[in-house]
Amino acid sequence: MIRDATVADAPGIAAIWNPIIRDTAITFNAAEKTPADIATLITDRQAAGHAFLVAERAGYVAGFATYAQFRGGVGYARTMEHTILLAPTAQGGGLGRALMTAIEDHAHRAGAISLFAGVSAENPAGRAFHARLGFAEVAILQRVGFKFGRAMDLVLMQKFLS
Repeated sequence: MIRDATVADAPGIAAIWNPIIRDTAITFNAAEKTPADIATLITDRQAAGHAFLVAERAGYVAGFATYAQFRGGVGYARTMEHTILLAPTAQGGGLGRALMTAIEDHAHRAGAISLFAGVSAENPAGRAFHARLGFAEVAILQRVGFKFGRAMDLVLMQKFLS
């Protein structure tokens, strides 16, 4: 089931997000998120009219997706960037696609024209996932991330919403 996130979901989201932050190059961020950080993010995104959704399975948070404005300023008000992460046990069963469909629909209804994904070049599964959903690679930002003692590239992928 896909639904709007609540602050009560923050610990479940942290349980998915923090191992990815700590152990992978999927995100360049190295600072783990507290449930309080996530609760604030949920309320801020929703107050701004942006979705923060969770996928729930058997009573637990199996994944989440959210979006916000790509860059600050009114000139970027119709371009969004999203985050989507699933628990390892929830991958491969269509849950990611369902979350992305819900995020895309919400963003489109809110007036967004396009949606960006910033995918680590060291995350080929993330790139393939987005390509299957119609995202096109539009730029490679070389050596913009740094984690695990090395510089990493960021692949920007874009999808126009219709």
